[in-house]
Amino acid sequence: MRLEVIDSVYFVGIGGIGMSAIARYFKTLGKSVAGYDKTESPVTQALINEEIDVTYTDSVEAISEICTTKERTLVVYTPAIPADNIILNYFKQSEFEVLKRSEVLGLISKSFNTIGVAGTHGKTSVTTLLAYLLHKSSVGCNAFLGGISKNFETNLVVDKPESPVVVEADEFDRSFLRLSPKSAIITSMDADHLDIYNNHDALLESFNEYANKLPAGGNLLIKKGLETNISVNTDINSFTYSIDEKADFYAENIRLESGRYLYDFVYSEGRIDGIELFVPGLVNVENSVAAIAMSVLYGVTSEEIITSIPNYSGVQRRFDYRVKTDRLIYIDDYAHHPTEIAFTLRSIKSLYPGKKIAAIFQPHLYSRTNDFAEGFATELDKFDDIALLDIYPARELPIEGVTSAMLINKMSNKTAKVIKKEDVENHVINTEFDVMLTIGAGDIDRLVKIIEKTVQKKI
Repeated sequence: MRLEVIDSVYFVGIGGIGMSAIARYFKTLGKSVAGYDKTESPVTQALINEEIDVTYTDSVEAISEICTTKERTLVVYTPAIPADNIILNYFKQSEFEVLKRSEVLGLISKSFNTIGVAGTHGKTSVTTLLAYLLHKSSVGCNAFLGGISKNFETNLVVDKPESPVVVEADEFDRSFLRLSPKSAIITSMDADHLDIYNNHDALLESFNEYANKLPAGGNLLIKKGLETNISVNTDINSFTYSIDEKADFYAENIRLESGRYLYDFVYSEGRIDGIELFVPGLVNVENSVAAIAMSVLYGVTSEEIITSIPNYSGVQRRFDYRVKTDRLIYIDDYAHHPTEIAFTLRSIKSLYPGKKIAAIFQPHLYSRTNDFAEGFATELDKFDDIALLDIYPARELPIEGVTSAMLINKMSNKTAKVIKKEDVENHVINTEFDVMLTIGAGDIDRLVKIIEKTVQKKI
């Protein structure tokens, strides 16, 4: 597939965060862009505002008129689309060029000096901060982000064609193996997506294969301690980073002052004292060390880093303050794995010691809920008040016996309960808390504005 001969691009599942970034990219190239998604969302509404045609009707009649010439039309789809989708099956049966999102991103990555950011946790935050640091420097940046940057107010960054491109390298469905990175970051390799990999060893092997996609002279940056699971070719430059111990790039003198983290960044060629980070959570200190390290490898200067990083605002749905007053706090977060929930709760407790923390959690996928049921129960037990929504199925069919109630049966927290979406407002009204947290990767984000308004009424 030669992307330059394509006039029109149609996206089946255009509202996905990764899909929408690519749709925006093709729009910047002057292509005609349109797509389908199951439901309206802030992302699809933003695309419509950017003059991209979006339909919510799964029928051949609803397909945009831009798709009249199949020889010059590319169809992109996400694996989250069900097999019986009418629009996708029409394109396949009509012999249009149909590619997965990961395949298209792989084709795009071949044209750039690509930096792939991989990891079961943290990749969106690292990708977004790295893109911001490069963009604010003389190096410049193009980026496909896995979330909406608060600084850019979008998930696509386009600077100069010669600038590097930063992409989120997704391990789901082994998508990251389609990329052609010149440099790579690995933030974490915890067990996840066992519906795809079956076991943790298979996941680790996939990360190992990803690392070895780097060319001779490529840079691999990996969290200290994980390098023992990765065996790379000797012609790859391998570096480690850490906030807990000395590494090739590490943080020292970390302290929390007036709601912001301060630390000193240390590496073999020097140090950058007095890094100021205003996005909360110790995990974001670790994420920032990774982003700064890779930006240094790409020639961003100490002066550019120390000047720009205090202005970094973070990513929507990553420790995202929705209400922040002396009386009540409301934070929305994407955490959907036990390790991520643990990180988020630890950060809240460090910022608000002694405060009563309530959470509403929406499990994501039946398979993940089943695979990590014990871990979810352990972490959810730690909240002062915890409510669960029903499992968000995404691409999956139900698994017998796997429900939110199953998780509660494994918990000892007496406040634990399952609530319906329509009951969330009353639940927030009737719950005592100092900090309210919503967590999950499904459609819980559709409830955020309702919860935000309800929390504000309690102040």
